[in-house]
Amino acid sequence: MTTGARGANVSWQAVFGHPEAYEEQADGIEAAAEAADDDGFLVVEGACGTGKTMLALTAGIDRVRDPDSKYERVLVLTSVKQQLRQFEADLRTINENLPDDWRPVSGLTMVGKADVCPYSRENVAGIDDQTVYDRCEGLRERTRNLVGDGGVTSTSALVGEAQAAQTGLIDSGNDGGPTYLETAGEPTPYLPETGDYDGTEFCPFYATFLDDLPEDGDPIEAVPFDVTELGLVDTEELVRLAAGYGTCPHSAMGAVLPHVEVVVGNYYHAFDPTTVGSFTGALVDDSTFVVCDEAHMLEPRVRELVSDGVGDATLRDAENELTRVIQPLTFDDKGKGVEDAELVRGELEDADVTLRELEEVRDFLRDLREELDRRVTAHLDRTTPDWRADLTRLDDDEIPLRDPETPQVDEITEWADEAGYDEGTWIRAESVGAVVARVLNEVEEEDKRRASLPVGRTLANWARQDHETYFREITLDRTWDETARPDSWRRAYNAHLSLHNCVPGDAIAERLGEFGGGVLMSATLAPLDVFKEVTGLNALESSDRPVVERTYGLSFPEENRASFAVDVPKFTYENRGPPGEDNETRRAYVDAVSDVARSPGNVLVGMPSYAEAEWMAGALESRLEKPVLLDEASDDGATEQLKADFFGGEQKVLVTSLRGTLTEGVDYRGDRLSAAVVCGVPIINTSSPRTRALKTAYDRKFGDGFEAALTVPAVRKARQAIGRVIRGADETGIRAFVDARYARESWNGVREYFPPDEREEFQPVSPDMLGFGVERFWSSVE
Repeated sequence: MTTGARGANVSWQAVFGHPEAYEEQADGIEAAAEAADDDGFLVVEGACGTGKTMLALTAGIDRVRDPDSKYERVLVLTSVKQQLRQFEADLRTINENLPDDWRPVSGLTMVGKADVCPYSRENVAGIDDQTVYDRCEGLRERTRNLVGDGGVTSTSALVGEAQAAQTGLIDSGNDGGPTYLETAGEPTPYLPETGDYDGTEFCPFYATFLDDLPEDGDPIEAVPFDVTELGLVDTEELVRLAAGYGTCPHSAMGAVLPHVEVVVGNYYHAFDPTTVGSFTGALVDDSTFVVCDEAHMLEPRVRELVSDGVGDATLRDAENELTRVIQPLTFDDKGKGVEDAELVRGELEDADVTLRELEEVRDFLRDLREELDRRVTAHLDRTTPDWRADLTRLDDDEIPLRDPETPQVDEITEWADEAGYDEGTWIRAESVGAVVARVLNEVEEEDKRRASLPVGRTLANWARQDHETYFREITLDRTWDETARPDSWRRAYNAHLSLHNCVPGDAIAERLGEFGGGVLMSATLAPLDVFKEVTGLNALESSDRPVVERTYGLSFPEENRASFAVDVPKFTYENRGPPGEDNETRRAYVDAVSDVARSPGNVLVGMPSYAEAEWMAGALESRLEKPVLLDEASDDGATEQLKADFFGGEQKVLVTSLRGTLTEGVDYRGDRLSAAVVCGVPIINTSSPRTRALKTAYDRKFGDGFEAALTVPAVRKARQAIGRVIRGADETGIRAFVDARYARESWNGVREYFPPDEREEFQPVSPDMLGFGVERFWSSVE
């Protein structure tokens, strides 16, 4: 094989998937490769059409294929499925155009168990996407117990048992013969049910993987295909190759990960502590070139992953689990549960956990739930005195446990201390939870996740984390539990003890620092100085890890687009009032949106919230001849159907929330969209305790919390929506920001957060001239 790399015997052009790179692509590839050679990162804001995906893949693969480089793989992280598919497509393009004497670039797409488990995919054996994780862990554990130390059989015997089940069907005279489980278009060697060995259920796919696993060797030897010769192995190909052979696709995926040159996954594959610790840890080192796609979402996504919380129902389940483990010991002297008592004693001794500690944690959980009940009841009595009369009208809510703007010890920690539960009790809950889970997994065959594990971890984190970066509160999430008392809030809510990491930059920088280098990219990162600050890149730069910046504007013909910043009153509550109010501000917005919505083709309208989207959709219906579709907060199925309705048939107007899923990561290529309108600046609710705590934490860390935590992310959301229109050199369309803050330089204006070239394009226009500008543009491109 000829190795292709910059500085070696061929250049990065040998990797690049097209005959020629855009000027911006070539510059970005060179900059990324050079930064990575110096253990650094390239930060790219590139408009749609810049070719950022191919840029990042080319630079990373170039480094991996260089024999003098430290890099062994490229890890792509994205928060949007559409972009994941784009990386897959570009990797296939690269492989189709490699030099003839090169082997293909090996790649793998990481997905969850529900996507690869043969039983879950086909919804058989009582396993589906809701139960797969619990059932998988239970089946794996029973499979290991059957063949491990002290086990009663061997892996080869289990595999033979599963295969013999089919032979038994044939021998029984079954006219149709055995019905093989099929998935990914491939028959497997097993029936559509789990295996059974002397009454013990096991997974034949996992047994096969264990049977092929070498005693002292690389797990890759248990994988029945050579991933280095296949190019990209996507989810369907992985399942077809693994399950068709009879081995576990998820186990095969884990074994393959360290051996492929490109791994495509989600942010949680690198930033979720549990996932990294149990599955993807081998990818997190300085031999990995990391690509963070849609990097404007890095900060909020990681904030979610490094925050923590536990619900009241989970606390209840953990308390019950502790009771089940304690009972065999307390009844031992009466001749009950002796066998279980011996098992429990052995586990406690191995874990250095005492019975007294078990009892203390159980008492703590019981008292904690009572305190939670007291606080939620008192809150509802104070805010909604007649709440018991109609539980269905209760909304999601927050109960802060300290002043959001004054970092200090939270009230639950103070209560626990006064009740005799010191920091040691919180910390011990982690080891106690682990031992309880192990005991129950030994004595109970029911497949379920043990509540004691997440409860113990969360309680320990609650005690460990500081009170400035982290904000503690009780969150009330709407649910409905018919088993709860009719007059209890538990019928309408699940209350969570929530531990929010307000400033995730340190966690981001720490994890990025473990990689060798890479690329962080998005169409909306400006202002880059704010992005670098809040993601911790400045900290990396100060530790001699270079951070190089590039900004590439929209390179398609300017005559194909019209860009307006409409100078109408700011869409603030003070100006607009509630959605049902009729006033000058609201009329001005309906007029402006109507002017653009009359454009030929589909039009997307983004509003600051779903409530405002509902109002705008209603107002437009009487003004337009086109059908008006309304996007509401809904599940994925409803959203997909709405997209299909919008894309199909006659031209329409779709009104949605700028904080929803239809303004970001959705491909409106070709003639799917001819105009996009953004109304207002979608700043999140600033009265929420969590938002106030977030702003305070950013104030203390960065100086201007409102800008860094609220304004800049809101402008990025707006720019993402506008960016849906022009996706290629031949596309035409209108982009319109409607709000004086986009049009004027004022104390709360947002023009300064646009890149210079974008600021230049979106010139202010008065509302009375907007209709003329729209008509003139469409006349010019007809």
